[in-house]
Amino acid sequence: MKFVIAIIKPFKLDEVRDALSSLDVHGLTVTEVKGYGRQKGHTEIYRGAEYAVNFLPKIKIEVAVDTAIVQQVVDAIAAAAQTGQIGDGKIFVLSLDSILRIRTGETDGDAL
Repeated sequence: MKFVIAIIKPFKLDEVRDALSSLDVHGLTVTEVKGYGRQKGHTEIYRGAEYAVNFLPKIKIEVAVDTAIVQQVVDAIAAAAQTGQIGDGKIFVLSLDSILRIRTGETDGDAL
């Protein structure tokens, strides 16, 4: 089992969710986050004054998947989230030791 974490642009969330649903991946967690990568933020002008925006709004998607489909999930997220512009995001894949569904007591693959 793998834990996939994707940091994407906020307006790409619906496309990524649809791409994951098409792979029968359900049960994801979405969090609004702020951060920066190589672009290190940007400057904006508000009421004639220029100011720096150091942390940009992003969306963090977390989903646990079976190892057999992890590459498909990563490819689907990458394709749906890509704009070709700086700041498209990153995808991290971590190993999961165990999963427990609290309601039923199911574990590991059955809990997905």
